[in-house]
Amino acid sequence: MSFLSISTWSLHRNLGPLHWTRWDEQKQTQVTIIDPQPETISLLELPAELAVKGFGAIEIGHFHFRDTSEVYLHQLKAAIHNAGLCFYTLLIDYGDISSEDEVRRLADITWIKGWIDIAAIVGAERVRIIAGQAESTNQAALKLSIEALQQLCEYADTCGVRVVTENFQPLTSTADNCLALLAACGEQLGLISDFGNFTGDYKFSELKKIISKSESIHAKAITDGDGHPDAEEFQVCMNLVKRLSYDGPIVIIYDGPHDMWDGIERVKQLVIPYL
Repeated sequence: MSFLSISTWSLHRNLGPLHWTRWDEQKQTQVTIIDPQPETISLLELPAELAVKGFGAIEIGHFHFRDTSEVYLHQLKAAIHNAGLCFYTLLIDYGDISSEDEVRRLADITWIKGWIDIAAIVGAERVRIIAGQAESTNQAALKLSIEALQQLCEYADTCGVRVVTENFQPLTSTADNCLALLAACGEQLGLISDFGNFTGDYKFSELKKIISKSESIHAKAITDGDGHPDAEEFQVCMNLVKRLSYDGPIVIIYDGPHDMWDGIERVKQLVIPYL
């Protein structure tokens, strides 16, 4: 049976500073860029609030970890456990494992392994790894991504963490590339399908190809300037989910304007009839 989940990206204007990771070409290493945001609720306080609002799971972006010390990670793990939530996925939001720049690619693979270690400590069942920034037509890059994902899946397995990727960023902007990654990595690799990451005339046909292969659905609605979702378009996506017998978390993604809790609630009301 499907259940409600949420990504912390849906509260990115409420959880305090965002810690973005970027590649510094001059230094040939990753750097952290701080993006100031208001903090109306802390990440440690969030699980209890989500439980009250009827959520059963959470996905946390790596950019919301203000601290990666073992003390903080155990505090966060306890907060999620005490709220009765499942820490379904730690969303690693950086890394180009398809880069033809070997120095960067290998450095990013090592950096991602560090976040797999963090996921193991904090109790995340999965990590989401971006397949790559290369264009979807770049077959050499797809091969590099497959090789890196195979390596990362093996590493994560030793840590008790599952690896998933997503139809997110250029390399996986087609269903065929998503399916190619799954075929090459076998059962070690899972997939997230995000409604908002396929666009254009083929959006629904592309989603149809991958939803049944997915273990997490990112239910992102198209919103207007006031933050109101396009209910008709969203319901087409949700009807696909239902028709394809998907059984797993429906993760609410809201990145529209104005109050984020209000925006989350509007999308939530569209999801509830499908649970």
